[in-house]
Amino acid sequence: MRAYQDMVFSTAARLTGNDATAEDISQEVFLKAHEHFDSLQTSPTAGGWLKTVATNLSLNHLSRYRNRWRFFSELRRDDAGGESEAPEVEFAAPDTFFSNVDADDRRGLVERALDQLPEPQRVPLVLYHFEDLSYDEIAKQLGVSLAKVKTDILRARTALAKILQRSGTAHETFTA
Repeated sequence: MRAYQDMVFSTAARLTGNDATAEDISQEVFLKAHEHFDSLQTSPTAGGWLKTVATNLSLNHLSRYRNRWRFFSELRRDDAGGESEAPEVEFAAPDTFFSNVDADDRRGLVERALDQLPEPQRVPLVLYHFEDLSYDEIAKQLGVSLAKVKTDILRARTALAKILQRSGTAHETFTA
């Protein structure tokens, strides 16, 4: 458990955007792991199994509460002033992105920015960039069209860029 607790928690936290929920999901992941302890104890793929369970439980949680969150997400998107018409954003190369910020600070800035994204944008973006799922896999997991996944990821990148620019940290790392 100690070896994987940070990975399990961060997976759930990124997807749900809520530390308390991520703690509950993490606990559930490790309860499931305890149930399968005999097979996981010597398995070289135990970490992958735990990450998959954390991802699936997080997505299940989001599905159960999607209608409640959709209302707030739509309000937030409308308040952003027509975000759907935002220009495409290209991210700077990884070696120049946040060049004056150390890795821990960068991770914290991105995590806080992700927390500000509405769920329909945050979840596909996290699945793509942090969980390394393909667009097709994301569409299948979320039960939406491939076009919706691509649109939501594009909108999430645009919104993330705006949030980071507002923070003053990434002022010239994005081009419109």
